[in-house]
Amino acid sequence: MLEGTLTSLQIFFLTLLFSLPLGFVVARGRMSGNRIVRSLVNLYIQIMRGTPLILQLIFVYFAPYYLIGVSYDRFTAVIVAFVLNYSAYFAEIYRSGLQSIDKGQWEACHVLGFSKAHSFFFIILPQVVKRILPALGNEVVTLVKDTALAQTIGVSELFRVAQNASSRMFSTMPIFVAGLFYFVMNYVVSKLFDLFEHKLDYYR
Repeated sequence: MLEGTLTSLQIFFLTLLFSLPLGFVVARGRMSGNRIVRSLVNLYIQIMRGTPLILQLIFVYFAPYYLIGVSYDRFTAVIVAFVLNYSAYFAEIYRSGLQSIDKGQWEACHVLGFSKAHSFFFIILPQVVKRILPALGNEVVTLVKDTALAQTIGVSELFRVAQNASSRMFSTMPIFVAGLFYFVMNYVVSKLFDLFEHKLDYYR
């Protein structure tokens, strides 16, 4: 069970590591003034949000082999699918936060002589983070639970290990133990977000 939990945590952290920054890039593309770029990014987001993650996992793992004759390991396929999926959701969260900032703040920064980089990182970004934190926290909590879908293509994460143990023992106890593990992980994630939000309020 602990080994399965470790695999789930690896999926969780690697997905966050790559999807959080990629989501920001996607959000900028979604807000691009170039119509072609904006349309392509919007199509990508619609596909990622409009199809089940379990289907995306199967496609990412099997499609390269049938299309170009290339195969790769299951864990890599899981990370690729999760990153592509969650970057689309994070992109929409980022976009909503960026568009919620009044344009007058940008204009005020320009009048005061701040550079665009300084304005964004020291004036705009702290406000965006504060506004998107609850939605971002919900997605991260969902990610913890979604790691169970990695079993779809045979990755031995926590839930798959629990199912195998349950079959061997003819008992549902391993399933309940896995549920407890997921609850604890989500509890820790929720508390971390609450702490971060409290710190933002304090420094504000």
